[in-house]
Amino acid sequence: MQPRLFLCGLGIWAGATIALRLEGQRLLRPGDWIGTLILFAVSFPLMAWIVRRLCRRFELRQEEWLAGALSVSLPTLLLDPFSSAFFPFVFPNMAPEVAGVFGGWMLWCCAGALVGATVRGPARL
Repeated sequence: MQPRLFLCGLGIWAGATIALRLEGQRLLRPGDWIGTLILFAVSFPLMAWIVRRLCRRFELRQEEWLAGALSVSLPTLLLDPFSSAFFPFVFPNMAPEVAGVFGGWMLWCCAGALVGATVRGPARL
């Protein structure tokens, strides 16, 4: 595990959780399947990009990137099952019906982070 990247992931998780607690009702709406698809389509490459950028910023060798992605994703993987289980308490501003979408979205974001760390881009000159 990469402790600095874990702390970055914890910061991302905390910031996102606060943002969702304040404005999540505008992002996750019951029955809004088009909005959900757009959210998923944006989130996957965004998380891939963020992880790649963090791995470069902290000067990890490419063989360390997967551990870096796991470190960034770990706060979400450890804490958001509780956010999903206690969804109405954690996110009182959102409809309880979107708890499943929230859980799927978190898995999708973690998948994007892991893919971002494993897919090789073009060689840098």
